[in-house]
Amino acid sequence: MAAPHDGPWLDDAAGRLVRPYTVSNGRTRPTTQLDLLSQVMATGSTPFGHLGPEHSAALGLCGTPTSVAEVAAQLKLPAVVAKVILSDLLDSGALTTKAPDFYHNPTDRSLLEAVLDGLRRQL
Repeated sequence: MAAPHDGPWLDDAAGRLVRPYTVSNGRTRPTTQLDLLSQVMATGSTPFGHLGPEHSAALGLCGTPTSVAEVAAQLKLPAVVAKVILSDLLDSGALTTKAPDFYHNPTDRSLLEAVLDGLRRQL
């Protein structure tokens, strides 16, 4: 991998200069089960081992509880790559996770009607 002083990982004209799976060393399976709605948060502990720039960026996004989907979006990485990075940070003790709480049945008619009503108001 390039050193931080070798230039940006993203280029406005060319896009991503490093393939996403290079970031995760070709790994496609996280060591920890993470849902896109799982919340991750920094513990304040110093992670052990090597951290790449994406690991540091992900850790910086997790000062408050943040969903896995939000981290992936902010890093502009596929969700599976973000999950691998986050699981590395979880394994090193730098992050903690909380499974998503499902208070509502996603097929609950009243919930779906409220969402539809909110969408209609936006139009």
